[in-house]
Amino acid sequence: MNQDRAGAPAEPASGRATVLVGMSVTEADRRTELLAAAAPSSATTAFLQQGEPSLSAELTRLADAGTETVVLIGVRLGPTGPGHSWLRRIAAYWWRERTGHRPEVLVATRLADSAAAVTAAAAAVKAITGEEPGLTSPAWEEVPGHRHQVLVCRGPRCTAKGADDNLRSLARRLMEHGLGDDDVLVTQTGCQFPCNQAPLVSVQPDDVWYGHVDPPTMTAIVTEHLVNDRPLTTHRLPRHRKEPRTHPET
Repeated sequence: MNQDRAGAPAEPASGRATVLVGMSVTEADRRTELLAAAAPSSATTAFLQQGEPSLSAELTRLADAGTETVVLIGVRLGPTGPGHSWLRRIAAYWWRERTGHRPEVLVATRLADSAAAVTAAAAAVKAITGEEPGLTSPAWEEVPGHRHQVLVCRGPRCTAKGADDNLRSLARRLMEHGLGDDDVLVTQTGCQFPCNQAPLVSVQPDDVWYGHVDPPTMTAIVTEHLVNDRPLTTHRLPRHRKEPRTHPET
């Protein structure tokens, strides 16, 4: 059971299978590294978010092939991403909803933060029982009351030009100012355009777009824009809005 460099899975054999699960957008962008980490153990790869195949799809594929035991190892190569508990939540949701053959699912008890750490992470696993927390919570019922939402572009050009470093800087500066999700909601996105201005960050609802952002610029965005409500004049991109369409009277 393996995946080729293009990510296409080979036919699995029944028995025991290992899946390296990318936890964040970073692993989807750095898919080649994830595949290289999977190769020595003939593991496959899946993604918790913004990557294909999804964890649920890969579990279904393995179950349909008659696999008896699936070992999941979460991998987080970037500065941010869902915590380990989300790997168990998603796996448990799939396990509870699965009809037909349902393999035993074992989850590594800690995340691997590098390719070299995968083997060590696999040394301790815990079985999914179906009693894990679900995908809903009263705390997640309402839209958060944040003042700003920072959209960090993670398209291919922005990622290649340092979006990871910008995200790391943003997280540190927000923590220094005591700003949480209810103040500033940080969201990683796919391509936002215009790619020539990469790395790109936009701030909503202010409709402010910044181009050629680096960590020092990100620090200034936090200090001036997010804390003091003064958008930067440097790095700010002009915004050309289309006029709203008018509809002839009928």
